[in-house]
Amino acid sequence: MTPRRLACLAFLWMAVAAGLALADAHAPAPTNDAARFVIVVGAPGEPQYATHFTRQADAWTRLAQRAHATSTVIGLDPVQTNDLASLRTALATIPPGGAEPLVLVLVGHGTHDGRHARFNLRGPDLTATNLQEWLAPVTRPTAVVNLASASAPFINALARSNRVVLTATRSGNEVNATRLGDELAGLLEQEATDLDQDGDLTLLEAFLAAASRTAEFYKAESRLATEHPLLDDNGDGRGTPAEWFKGTRATKKAANAGATDGLRAHQVVLVPGPDTARLTPEQRARRDDIERRIEALRAARPTPPDDAYWARLEALLLEMARVTSSAATP
Repeated sequence: MTPRRLACLAFLWMAVAAGLALADAHAPAPTNDAARFVIVVGAPGEPQYATHFTRQADAWTRLAQRAHATSTVIGLDPVQTNDLASLRTALATIPPGGAEPLVLVLVGHGTHDGRHARFNLRGPDLTATNLQEWLAPVTRPTAVVNLASASAPFINALARSNRVVLTATRSGNEVNATRLGDELAGLLEQEATDLDQDGDLTLLEAFLAAASRTAEFYKAESRLATEHPLLDDNGDGRGTPAEWFKGTRATKKAANAGATDGLRAHQVVLVPGPDTARLTPEQRARRDDIERRIEALRAARPTPPDDAYWARLEALLLEMARVTSSAATP
């Protein structure tokens, strides 16, 4: 059971004990806590890829509209010839701080020359080093979704706390055109992508569903898989493959790795459900912080759990219940 659902149970207990009403016909209207999307469409190379890339960009744009978020698309303007400069300008105009996440989506092809990974653009290519520099001042929650071939080195360059990095490949040597972006685009509007059925569509859920579909494709076609998606959100730069997850929790991690990947990606809400939409950005940040403390507590849980463990867990769940029950209250 997720911390949010446990917190709901805790709130029910609190409400009964205090004799409080759980519903109010005059409750405040939901507030918007949506991500900012920057969608970059790379150089297609061939006409067939142009169609695929445009379809993916359209799916992400519709997602941003559903979330009532701002979105910027780079790479489809027929007049523009230097998309690298446009991306740098777009990122520079976004305030670096804040509670709402920035989601940068790279749709296209990538290359790796043994030293540097690049995302192919019209004009100069985007390097992992470019993004490392441009995102350095950003303190708001950030997700970089690189759906290109040879994209894995972006994890090594960009991994840090409060950032999610998702790549279509597990190494720079996986240079074939990828399918992950197409699969992901097809899942963004499906209710089944909300794996834990809590109403929120999160980046982790979208990643896991798309990675599963991608693996199924290669298996059904009896083809050797030429891409193996990774996700890093603990800042250690190692990444975790989708098959190491059970539901929305990673059950494995690499030797000597940091905390388990997945929690921060599950807190990047692409489209908020009703409960999350009622939270202000500040309340959302407090809820997410409590979830991370609960995860840290669970990771250090003694065997068998002692009374002190249960007491700390109860305190955190009640704290989360107080935050979520005060929805839309500053």
